[in-house]
Amino acid sequence: MSNEIKFAETVILVDAAYLDRVAGDLATHFGEVIGRKLPKADLPVLLECLSLDAGIPLGGNAIQVLFVYDEESRRMDAFTPSDLEKELNDVAFKSQLGEFALNAFEPSDMATREDLFLESVKLVADAAEVRRLIVVPAEEEYGDKLPGILNKAEGKESITVFGMNPLSAEISYRWEMLGFGILQALGIKADEV
Repeated sequence: MSNEIKFAETVILVDAAYLDRVAGDLATHFGEVIGRKLPKADLPVLLECLSLDAGIPLGGNAIQVLFVYDEESRRMDAFTPSDLEKELNDVAFKSQLGEFALNAFEPSDMATREDLFLESVKLVADAAEVRRLIVVPAEEEYGDKLPGILNKAEGKESITVFGMNPLSAEISYRWEMLGFGILQALGIKADEV
């Protein structure tokens, strides 16, 4: 990602490997709990859930979704659609929230997925045109580095980080549970759990 990218007012930044791992684990666990094989998670449903949980209002929002992935995570096996290069790059869909524009980025040979993700967080957090930022990081790998970046972000209407384990560090942004949106995207009904 370079400084030449024009960002939307709302940006969702996702570590694809982490999201896929969590969704796969939840699908396996809850499939056993409710006694049925779960379908792959519906990625557009998840993106809508994350947006709603972050407080994005219904309407004509422009929501930019940026996936960061590496060679091992080119496909998100727990989701449909799943191929980050062929199905989830430079595409869009509309919903009651607005238009979601999706792009996927793989680090160069000199950088890691973590490097690209953290640099992307900095870039998006510093972008004046971004009013709302939603982040889905690999919390166990580098989540402890986010407060140092996001606590310095200025001029944002909201910043929401989704994960499975709340941070113990002092933060100036919202933290939300990622699992709820994933369960919705897996088609699990409240009365099944």
